[in-house]
Amino acid sequence: MSGKPELRGRAARLARLFPAGPGRAARTPFVLLVVLLLGGGLIGLLVLNSALSEGSFRLSDLQRATKDLTDQEQALQRDIDAYSAPDALQRRARELGMVPGGDPAFLEPGGKVLGVPSAASALEPAAARDPLVLPPEAIPPVPSAPVPASARPTAPPATPAAPTAPPQSTPTPTPGR
Repeated sequence: MSGKPELRGRAARLARLFPAGPGRAARTPFVLLVVLLLGGGLIGLLVLNSALSEGSFRLSDLQRATKDLTDQEQALQRDIDAYSAPDALQRRARELGMVPGGDPAFLEPGGKVLGVPSAASALEPAAARDPLVLPPEAIPPVPSAPVPASARPTAPPATPAAPTAPPQSTPTPTPGR
């Protein structure tokens, strides 16, 4: 008899699953596993490197586009500033045939007229060079009392008008009441 006891039942079935020789495992599956892991790692690194390169190129393209758009925005802002300057607006208005308005009159909520309105007049060449924006000292004071329509001048007054008494309005009866 041999030095090994004979196994029966479940133990015998389990013993058949293990190799009967010396405890030496086959090297082929282990080598194959290591080669697959190394190959997969290299392929993964290649894909990751390609993705990073593509992202880098995309980033540089977007930065270049941002720089171009920023330059364009600054050029447009310079154009807006040039067109918004008071002298440019005055020159463009003159080209369109516009003239500065006369003295304004203001209406209070009760219908009372404040100020002496005057009509706009065409500018002579000397007056066209004068600035449209006057310092506060150069603006004549506006009278606080309204001026009757018959007493309103058609040309702007050389001196401020003295306040006059407000016109007396009489209510007109409405027919049918």
